[in-house]
Amino acid sequence: MKKAVVLSARERWAVASRALAAILGGYVIAALFTGALAMYLPGSRLEATLTAMMLSFAVYACAVIWVFSARSAWRAWWGLAVPAAVLGALIGWSR
Repeated sequence: MKKAVVLSARERWAVASRALAAILGGYVIAALFTGALAMYLPGSRLEATLTAMMLSFAVYACAVIWVFSARSAWRAWWGLAVPAAVLGALIGWSR
């Protein structure tokens, strides 16, 4: 018979924070990536947007992997906040 693993409240909040970072933060990173890449890709607007949208699925998957491979929940959030700020700045400067 296996012994039940009991997680502390701190560990539960860390997992919940990572899940929230993966879901919301991954979405934000993917959306900002799509917007920035669509602005900078050559070609027609339609082709650039479709290419950026297809690549955003890979970006979202990488963000989720990053969140759950980071050493702590804080590093996971910072690892999403920094690229989000850079992508947001790229979008802001191009307008």
